[in-house]
Amino acid sequence: MQSFSRNLTLLLLFVFSTQILNASPRERSEIDEKYKWKMTDIYSDWSAWEKDLAKLEKMMDEYAKLKGTLAGGPNSLIKAFTLREELNLISDRVSTYAGLIRALDNRDNEVYAKLQQVQILFSKFGTATSWFAPEMLAIPWETIEKWFDENTELAPFRFGIENLYRLQAHVLDENSERLLSYFSPLSGNPGNVYNQLSTADIEFGSITLSTGEEVKISEGEASRIFNTSRNHEDRKAAFLERNGTYNKNINTYAASYDGVCKRDWAFAQARKYNSTLEATLERDNIPVEVYLNLLKQGRAGTEPLQRYHKLRKAALKLEEYDGYDSSVPVIEFDKEYAYDAVASIVTKSVKSLGKDYSKKQKLAFSPGWVDVYETPGKTTGAFSAGLYGVHPFMLMNYNNTLGSVFTLAHEMGHTVHTMFANESQSFSNAGYTLFVAEVASTMAEAHLLEYMLDKSKDPNERLVLLGHAIDNIAGTFYTQVMFADYEYQVHKLVEDGKPITADVLNGVYHQLLLDYYGDSMANHEMYDVTWARIPHFSSVSYYVYQYATSYAASAALYKKMNEGSRRSKKKAVADYIDLLKSGGSDYPVEQLKKAGVDMSKPEAVTAVIEQMDDLVTRYEKELKKLDLVD
Repeated sequence: MQSFSRNLTLLLLFVFSTQILNASPRERSEIDEKYKWKMTDIYSDWSAWEKDLAKLEKMMDEYAKLKGTLAGGPNSLIKAFTLREELNLISDRVSTYAGLIRALDNRDNEVYAKLQQVQILFSKFGTATSWFAPEMLAIPWETIEKWFDENTELAPFRFGIENLYRLQAHVLDENSERLLSYFSPLSGNPGNVYNQLSTADIEFGSITLSTGEEVKISEGEASRIFNTSRNHEDRKAAFLERNGTYNKNINTYAASYDGVCKRDWAFAQARKYNSTLEATLERDNIPVEVYLNLLKQGRAGTEPLQRYHKLRKAALKLEEYDGYDSSVPVIEFDKEYAYDAVASIVTKSVKSLGKDYSKKQKLAFSPGWVDVYETPGKTTGAFSAGLYGVHPFMLMNYNNTLGSVFTLAHEMGHTVHTMFANESQSFSNAGYTLFVAEVASTMAEAHLLEYMLDKSKDPNERLVLLGHAIDNIAGTFYTQVMFADYEYQVHKLVEDGKPITADVLNGVYHQLLLDYYGDSMANHEMYDVTWARIPHFSSVSYYVYQYATSYAASAALYKKMNEGSRRSKKKAVADYIDLLKSGGSDYPVEQLKKAGVDMSKPEAVTAVIEQMDDLVTRYEKELKKLDLVD
């Protein structure tokens, strides 16, 4: 059953992202309209938005009055779900419009207030309709099945209804559901403490670089130094100041995370689950075995990761190599990639995915769909926000670097996925889970990589391309598996009644660094506090593993598309397109099975490890061509 705050939650994550602005980004007025969002595609102006907000509140009142009517027959159920779908559609539009405008300038407090209006409205509505699930489940499943057979108008809602009944054992009576809803605002307190401590109250110090320049450290400045400074000691100093700042408040961070884990365990027990992991995965019907298989195969497949870092250490001619050395390029490479030229490259790279895919990819570059360049106050990074009945809106901060090229391809993968899903599914079944979302984005990147490698004759560019692809796997697969491992171990400690202190959390993270990186890095002791820097741990538990499963599934599907007979490869492409079209109409594990990947099997995960091994081998060959290693 779709949540009214689905898109709003995602948008708030974008809206509250840290602002790391370049010295002088262009003003929006200086940028051509074709490179900016056309917000009138959603609403003509704020007055039109306010009309829909008022309409939404009125419809919510109508929906709340349906209490006690669900068992009245199929027509009553159709009325409730039809109204619910219309509510969701308008709420998506209202929240997305406000969220996107806020993302263009986070300094605008008037827009932020409008976002809060929507959030408050949704919160009130959630409490006022806590009766819905218990009342629905009071109707025998046999009766519901009969209504399905007799009324085709219920068909679009079948998956959501079946999913509700699947979770029946974990839905409480009306009074208990209402009681839990009162605690929902409080459940965010540990995460809020973390956010305030890590943003509003954090105070980084300054360091003096080898050039004599004094710089104030921040997350962004430290990242800049890690990525650009050729001096090992400068990178080390930036790391020590950054992680050392978190270490100053490490006991408070530990108390906050202890609160997160205990909150999760309390809600899991209230809903009769055996563990927090089970409670989280059950929402999307994901077997616990899928999670454990990911951890097992990830741990067993670290050899290519360690080999890559040993090659980097040799190429950089470093006696000591640590995590803060893992981002600086082994060679200087400053080639620029103009946005308009890259749009053509990205479109050509996915030609093998078929005419329909290519057509949608070309359409996704239409004026008004992508907000391309950085401007003052704009949310950093990139995202693709889907909006049913309109079109996806992509945010970029394109800066002509190779990283921006692949970010563009990544977000285009999400955009085309959304286009397929929205075109093929009803609103209720269009929204896909994160578990499959990153399959589309990483698939697009894989196609772009091979296309660019095939076209490039420059050994420097080829080395940088391979390094970028390897870093993606290291960050999106290995790092996220390690984070997932950390979450699993700490939640288990809480569930077993074990104390959670800073020393305990540091110890868990320290051992994970050894398990995943071995002797390929020095593992400075200040890396043990890295867990305190990861906002996902405190915002959404058991979330990051989905990046890794998606990446693994993408690698397995890409392998199917490029190995075997022509017929089998053609079928693999068709199955992949069907996956994109399926949106959220089935459970994600089942969707991937239909596409040809069983995430509970070792080979589903080892495909990405094999891909990593191949890329590192090719990377080593390019290093040798450039005489950077023996």
